[in-house]
Amino acid sequence: MSDAELVLRSTRVITPEGTRAASVAVADGTITAVLPYDAPVPEGARLEDLGDHVLLPGLVDTHVHVNDPGRTEWEGFWTATRAAAAGGITTLVDMPLNSLPPTTTVAHLRTKQRVAADKAHIDVGFWGGALPDNVKDLRPLHEAGVFGFKAFLSPSGVDEFPHLDRDPLARSMAEIAALDGLLIVHAEDPHLLASAPQQPGPRYADFLASRPRDAEDTAIAQLIREAKALHARVHILHLSSSDALPMIAEAKAEGVRVTVETCPHYLTLTAEEVPDGASEFKCCPPIRESANQDLLWQALADGTIDCVVTDHSPSTADLKTDDFATAWGGISGLQLSLAAVWTQARERGHGLEDVVRWMSTRTSELVGLDTRKGAIVAGRDADFAVLAPEETFTVDPVALQHRNRVTAYAGKTLYGVVKSTWLRGQRIVADGEFTEPKGRLLTRQS
Repeated sequence: MSDAELVLRSTRVITPEGTRAASVAVADGTITAVLPYDAPVPEGARLEDLGDHVLLPGLVDTHVHVNDPGRTEWEGFWTATRAAAAGGITTLVDMPLNSLPPTTTVAHLRTKQRVAADKAHIDVGFWGGALPDNVKDLRPLHEAGVFGFKAFLSPSGVDEFPHLDRDPLARSMAEIAALDGLLIVHAEDPHLLASAPQQPGPRYADFLASRPRDAEDTAIAQLIREAKALHARVHILHLSSSDALPMIAEAKAEGVRVTVETCPHYLTLTAEEVPDGASEFKCCPPIRESANQDLLWQALADGTIDCVVTDHSPSTADLKTDDFATAWGGISGLQLSLAAVWTQARERGHGLEDVVRWMSTRTSELVGLDTRKGAIVAGRDADFAVLAPEETFTVDPVALQHRNRVTAYAGKTLYGVVKSTWLRGQRIVADGEFTEPKGRLLTRQS
């Protein structure tokens, strides 16, 4: 520890070996050692004594719609990364759609990188997009450093990002498999969605009926078949239907290269509590019933579901009308994701070590950042969140850093107050005060 510039000391440090009292030494933005709590502080190093607050690795959110450039009135890199930092997230990977242009060519990727470069309060990487007509662009995007490729099996909601039917899906998956790349998929079957009852209006029950579980289940079954045939890496986005869990577990047992995420809103909100007309709760696939939620938690516990990410998908407030059929579907969750998941996890008997595994370690592994992020280990980036897990707060939309302060969590009391967030050994937010942007742009090779 003789070269340490900074030592963070806490009675509760979450490490891969468990939670323990420790001193974490940092030099040049990197963790150099995890030492006993009472290890001497080297001359010249600054000591940050965190007392009993928990020191955990910064969260890694691999599913975020920043919408910048092109729809920056919905969100932007400045506001999204501030919200993330306020919630203990130190790395995000930006989705390729809802911005203009979408990240479907190298030129479009470069546009996004230029926009993000001086606005990012945390580290930012990028997904590419797989469209019916851009198979030729997948290899160049892969070589340019995107972390994988997003595809929809049903309409995305924006015209510039069309979905993949069966043949384009097979072509894209084959090309991505040849790169040993990662295909991440919004899995809902368009034919089953089209045949479901479509009743406009404010009733949440009508919206829920329009996005049935079997649309998810059928699409996931198709993905598993294709992934098995091509030995492709496939990641199922925002799993909502618990009915799909048995086939996913079976596929994993057979060695199919499939991983799965779910989201805080599926784990903490239920269909039974959604008021009619409250489209701040609208997302696709939808928030389902309490019994469905219980099974998602069981799948997290047994490893069938790998990780938890926000699917932060904001819009302007005027698009959140009281008609569920026409309102924009998306939930803004960056700033509240850690607290929301922790609140429900503690009630269900899970510890913060589990939350870190789902929201930092496994997300880092998913995108190949696990040599740099996702754990408090010597050699990793000194990215941290400092959490008071027993403290509570009531969600006030005015306190959110998102550009449009619409939230499904308004008025809820949550456990877990983020006291400060650190990026490569520098405190970037503490008690609501932010530094200037210090984030870096990440690529798959870096």
